[in-house]
Amino acid sequence: MGDASNGTPRQPARVRAVVVSWNGAHLLPDCLDSLLAQTVVDDLEIVVVDNASEDGTLTLLTERYPTVDVVRSDINTGFAGGADLGISGFSGDFIALLNNDATFEPNAIEKMIAVLDQPGNERVAAVTAKILLAGAYRLERAPRVARRPAGSFRRSDGWLVPTDPAAPSAFFVVNSTGNVVTRRGTGADRDWLRAEGEESHDPDVFGFCGGAALLRRSAIDAVGGFDRDLFLYYEDTDLSWRLRGDGWTVRYCESAIARHRHAASSDSASPTFRYYNTRNSLVVFARHAPAPLVAGSFARQVTGCAIAALTHSEPRAVTGARVRGLVDFARRSPGIVRERRRWSAARVDRREVARYLSDAPPTV
Repeated sequence: MGDASNGTPRQPARVRAVVVSWNGAHLLPDCLDSLLAQTVVDDLEIVVVDNASEDGTLTLLTERYPTVDVVRSDINTGFAGGADLGISGFSGDFIALLNNDATFEPNAIEKMIAVLDQPGNERVAAVTAKILLAGAYRLERAPRVARRPAGSFRRSDGWLVPTDPAAPSAFFVVNSTGNVVTRRGTGADRDWLRAEGEESHDPDVFGFCGGAALLRRSAIDAVGGFDRDLFLYYEDTDLSWRLRGDGWTVRYCESAIARHRHAASSDSASPTFRYYNTRNSLVVFARHAPAPLVAGSFARQVTGCAIAALTHSEPRAVTGARVRGLVDFARRSPGIVRERRRWSAARVDRREVARYLSDAPPTV
């Protein structure tokens, strides 16, 4: 690529931003505009991995974003496969990940680069941003109801309801300050649904959230990158666990801010979500967690599936997706046993990484 001002070759970028998209043409403009507005845009190349979209994504990118590189996949490879495709072939220092339904504030990537460049942080593999839910909310302390208000989120103390940011009761809500792993055998967003200002400030967090993060390319190369077989969900938790086992760390940068339209690109109530969430949580914990936790996680998933089937508490298609997730995990078990043995050659003992296991984060 040449420099439009004088035709001279452009120096290789230090950072590549990777956006994975599947039928997300309606989401991409806000996402890409935020990347093009970064303070480090002159040292940033932007790649959109199009996972066989059929909604005019390629036309949008060609007509409105000619400076954005496109990697076209003939099939939907999910987030894990798409991210791996987007990273491939880049020889620069850092990879920025941003969901197609999210935006970065203009200095977000610059702030995360500063963390990785700080002397003494040479073994920091990833920086995870402070991700806020897009828009503002108010807390409505209503009794439990069967149907939630549109666009709202349930907390233990009431509903978080979208509102005008200028309203006296309005506040911003945290989506994630990094990934944690729980003793229940799940991955979770740290500080999920906390009001901004009440979130954690500890920069040491178990893992990065793949929705908005900056990764060190050399660390990715060292542990093998994203597992494409995971397709969707838990791919960032799996990679974070492998990075920890190889002696790398992860940091949270609260001044690097992203805003996320939660579940705009995927439906968390769908059979697809339930299948991959069930299967992948078991696969990832079976690979990396202490054996008693793995057994407990499997028992919890089986119990949850049985209760859903007996009480008809969810659509049959969702319960069926749970069953398929459990069956496919069982089929993969022999390979997972072999994958667990890799910890015998890890730089960091499994038990040392397991100290990051926490109780399930409360929703306030």
